Amino acid sequence: MPSRPAAELKRKKQPPSSAAPETPYDLRLLFPVLFLVGIGMVMVYSASSALALKKFGSSYFFLKKQAIFALVGLVGLVMARHFPYRLWRSLAYPAVVLAFVLLVAVLISSWGHTAGGATRWLRVAGFTFQPSELARVALIIYLAYSMSKKQERLREFAIGFVPHIMVLAMLLVPMMLQPDFGSVVILTLLTGIMMFAGGVPLRHLLLSALVLLPAGAYLLVSAEYRIRRLMSFLNPWDYPTAEGYQTIHSLMAFGSGGLWGSGIGKSLQKLFYLPEPHTDFIFSVIGEEFGLLGVTLTVGLYGLIIGRGIAIARRTEDLFGALLCFGLTTALALQVCINMGVTLGLLPTKGLTLPFLSYGGTSLVLNMAAIGIIMNIGTVTWTRRR
Repeated sequence: MPSRPAAELKRKKQPPSSAAPETPYDLRLLFPVLFLVGIGMVMVYSASSALALKKFGSSYFFLKKQAIFALVGLVGLVMARHFPYRLWRSLAYPAVVLAFVLLVAVLISSWGHTAGGATRWLRVAGFTFQPSELARVALIIYLAYSMSKKQERLREFAIGFVPHIMVLAMLLVPMMLQPDFGSVVILTLLTGIMMFAGGVPLRHLLLSALVLLPAGAYLLVSAEYRIRRLMSFLNPWDYPTAEGYQTIHSLMAFGSGGLWGSGIGKSLQKLFYLPEPHTDFIFSVIGEEFGLLGVTLTVGLYGLIIGRGIAIARRTEDLFGALLCFGLTTALALQVCINMGVTLGLLPTKGLTLPFLSYGGTSLVLNMAAIGIIMNIGTVTWTRRR
């Protein structure tokens, strides 16, 4: 018998009208995504124009590249929408192996690219790619395939728990060496949530958490900069020119935005005060230029996307499709929550982009492709119920 969490993902049939897309593309997913991408284009230009003019001699430098990323992402969304999601089963192991090879290549090959003190990117022929983004998608596909295949034996520790943790560890080790602790946190949380939803006993997950806590505590205090980062999170104003600098200026951006904001293009914190305003801290610029209204709209759009993804997962009778949809939606939700938590000073600083909004090709393209996969799962589910 499937466990209760897995059974929750396989709901009874509901009337087709409750889940049926009116067009080949689920508009309840497509509109919020395209709206966010559009907002992202405007905000990338607003947040990066001064920086781009100083570094590259053109205020449109980042905007032009983001437009290309958005176009490629749209193509990826369309292709993933029409690619039968069941075929991802056969790609589960190749995807994990490819992700691992690319993560290792970042560390040992001449293509590894370093920025901000971390080596997280591959740069080939002028193109930059972040393998950790691919690793996240590959892990989701693998977990969905493995747990759906082993459904009847997931409660066995050696079957339902150990193999999945081993694959997770294989991906985490090169990420920690980069270092990319933001991705480490997301992949760890994502694996635990998906395993619980798939039917792995909660006691196994809690036991692993107890084992990992000492290791996590050691990593936290093993490097002086991590200790300073933790202390600056607790009180950033004690480190106004060091680790607390980003948080202070991010909070100043939100505070000066007020209810309606200072107006588009009128942010002051983006003028070489707030580091990386067009990537990790683009949400802060939105808060300053559009105020509480803009922040609420942004959060609401993400809520529509995440809610729709969960609804599709709940209505999908095929367990692989349900877990795949649930995993992709959960990964998006985690990234949104962590990025927003960092910009609002609720979480320690992590180098994570805000999906669909932040500047960055790998994140934008893969997140839009993930939306295409979710659309395909939803369309197949609706078609089978007609």
